[in-house]
Amino acid sequence: MAATPLTSAELDRALADLPGWSIRDGKLTATFKADRRAVPAFYAASATAEDEANHHAEITILYGTIGFALNTHDAGNAITALDTAMASRLTALAAEHGARPADA
Repeated sequence: MAATPLTSAELDRALADLPGWSIRDGKLTATFKADRRAVPAFYAASATAEDEANHHAEITILYGTIGFALNTHDAGNAITALDTAMASRLTALAAEHGARPADA
């Protein structure tokens, strides 16, 4: 079954439960701050979670920040429930690694 793009209302509801996440350039994005020494472990945990879900983010690492951008290629690069589920998982992993949303 193909992933279906979320409606604007569905995106709004999802964002309400995803602190630090927003829509930018058609992607679900967030940047988290952490102690520089925590970033490699956070990245490794994120990669494992992505592999388990077979759903991967664009990831940017710079000093003590790690940024994620999610969309679903199989849905025409739209944002789907796969993306919001991965964002939720990444948010939980951030907390486990002492990271917080960069805009907090």
